[in-house]
Amino acid sequence: MRRFVLPALLLPTLATAPALVPGAFPQTGPDPPVFSTVVDMVKITVTVLDGSGKPVTGLDPSDFTILEDGRPQSIELFARSYEPGEDETLEVDLGLLMDTSESMIDVLGETRMAATRFLEAVPRASELLTVFFDHDIRLSRYDSEHQQGLIRRIQEAEGGGNTALYDAITVYLSRVYGSGGRQVMVLFSDGEDSVSEVSMGETLEMVRASNVTIYPIAFSANVSQFKRAFTSMAFLRQLAEVTGGEIFMPMGTRTLPEIYTRIIEQLEAQYVIGFVSDGALDESGFRKLEVRLSRGELEVRHRKGYYPLVPPGAVAPSD
Repeated sequence: MRRFVLPALLLPTLATAPALVPGAFPQTGPDPPVFSTVVDMVKITVTVLDGSGKPVTGLDPSDFTILEDGRPQSIELFARSYEPGEDETLEVDLGLLMDTSESMIDVLGETRMAATRFLEAVPRASELLTVFFDHDIRLSRYDSEHQQGLIRRIQEAEGGGNTALYDAITVYLSRVYGSGGRQVMVLFSDGEDSVSEVSMGETLEMVRASNVTIYPIAFSANVSQFKRAFTSMAFLRQLAEVTGGEIFMPMGTRTLPEIYTRIIEQLEAQYVIGFVSDGALDESGFRKLEVRLSRGELEVRHRKGYYPLVPPGAVAPSD
């Protein structure tokens, strides 16, 4: 059984948080997952881009149409991230996942710098959850007043060992389930996994059941087989695609500022749209979501669907 390490530098608030339970992950097998937690209002974080890839602001509810399995839904919630005001729906809960495994050794210095520069550039999050992972998973929670301590920890991060990428992602997802704001994950990794107890398919199902927008910052995989490298990058691309995020592949540290600017611009221009489904809540299958715009020349990014009854593995267990 893999060790899940909680370092001593955690904030006091973590002492009252739910404990990590590896057994909460989806189980391998032919049977479909069991569902338990009912989703009431479905919230969709939407990024709208113009032809040059720049975020588009100034849209109204009348510009959007939400379809669930092809059926139009009535918009009950509409919020713009760029408008001033205190709105829990727009708060950013940021997850920073950093791969420190053996396959990342050659670029560890680069990833440390990348993560540090991102934290220096991104607006303060209401909460910041970090996961450092190799063959172990080390999770910490910070608030906006303690991010400097995290920067020191990133700069001191050492690497080695096998990679539990899928386990790290599912641990993070189980910890952030139920957040009222926007959930954003920035993942520094080459996409390789070697020792996770959770499979790639199970991880993607957990991602599909979540409301997290994922931005992988993908470093070239240090693997000898082309097929493994291709699979690793394809997995990272899929994480971004199914959540409405974007994958970035830095060509050295000089390209990092442009990447961070693009992520921050998207976060600062997002819309949060909510609806109450007209479908029966006792139907547990995956429901496809589509957000359409009255202006067809614009690109719309959002998560591809949701489960009306959430898999137990996506819910952090109670104390």
